[in-house]
Amino acid sequence: MIFAGGRKYVSLQKHSKLIIFRLSDMATNSLVSIDDISKEEILRILSAARYFEQNPNHKLLDGRVVATLFFEPSTRTRLSFETAVNRLGGRVIGFSDPAVTSTSKGETLKDTIIMVSNYVDLIIMRHYLEGAARYATEVTDVPILNAGDGANQHPSQTLLDLYSIYKTQGRLDHLTITMVGDLKYGRTVHSLLMAMRYFNPTFRFVACPELQMPQEYKDFCDKNGIAYTEHTDFSEAVIDTSDIIYMTRVQRERFTDIMEYERVKDLYTLHNSMLENSRQNLRILHPLPRVNEIDRDVDDNPKAYYFQQAKNGLFARQALICRALGIEVPAVNNI
Repeated sequence: MIFAGGRKYVSLQKHSKLIIFRLSDMATNSLVSIDDISKEEILRILSAARYFEQNPNHKLLDGRVVATLFFEPSTRTRLSFETAVNRLGGRVIGFSDPAVTSTSKGETLKDTIIMVSNYVDLIIMRHYLEGAARYATEVTDVPILNAGDGANQHPSQTLLDLYSIYKTQGRLDHLTITMVGDLKYGRTVHSLLMAMRYFNPTFRFVACPELQMPQEYKDFCDKNGIAYTEHTDFSEAVIDTSDIIYMTRVQRERFTDIMEYERVKDLYTLHNSMLENSRQNLRILHPLPRVNEIDRDVDDNPKAYYFQQAKNGLFARQALICRALGIEVPAVNNI
C-alpha cells in the first residue's frame, strides 16, 4: 500500500509506470455519464483497456464482490461485465430479470440499491428509466457503473467504442463519424457524441424526421464547436467520405406507438455493395444487437468491425471496474 498526500493507493511495485485510480475517491468513482470524466481520464481508461487486452487474467479483485443488476434485457453488456469481473478474480452476484426479484413485489429502486450495497463492493446497473443510475449514486456510497439508463447514457459502451475507433484508426482526433438510424432514443450515440468533443470530430447524422438527433445534443455540438450535418438520405456521398459509420437499431422497446415503429424500423440498411467506393480506413461499428440495419453480406467485409467491437467491451470494462474500485493498472504506451 502506498500513501501520498493523505491518499491511499494499491501498489504494483514491479511496474515502473502506473495508471492511478485512488482508493480514497471510491465514492466518487461511479460512472453515470461519459460527461463525468475528463479527456485525460478517458485516455487513462483506454490505456488500461489496452493493458487488459494484452494481459486479461488477474487476481486484482480477489476478495471483491460485484453486483450486476439488470432491470432491462442485455446480452453483451451483462456478459462482458461479468466476464471482466471473473477474469479479474472477483465474484459476481445479481440478476438479469427483475421479475425474479422483490421488485416484482413492489420494492422500490432505493430499497433494492441500499439492500444490495450491504453485500458488494461495486454495483453495475442497467435500468429502463433515464436518471436511475444517477439516483442510485445518491442513496449509496458503493460505486455505481451505469450499464445504460433508458434512452439517456451508456458510458461503458462509449469507452469500448472509443477504444475500437482508436484501434482501427490509430487516432481519435479529426475523424468523420456518420451515425445512422435511431438517433433519438439511441443512448450509445448520445454518449459517443459527448465523449468525442475532445477530439475535434465531424459528425453526419442520418435519420428520418421521427428519429433525428435530439436538439439538446445538437446544442451540445454548437456549444463545443463540433461540426455536424443532418441527412435523411444514407447516400453514397455520405458513406464514401466517412471514417466511421456507426449503425444503430431502431429500438422497438422505446416506442409507445407500434405503428410508428413499423413505419421507421427498416428505413436504413447497409449492404456490402454500398461500401464499394468507401475509404480503406472505414470501419463499420454497431452496439448490437442488430436486426435488419446491417445486411449479413457485410459481415465478411474487412471494414465490418462490430463483432471485434463487442470483444473490446471486455477490456474496457475491466479498466472501468478497476477505476471504480481504486485499483491501479499498469500503463501501456499511453494513448
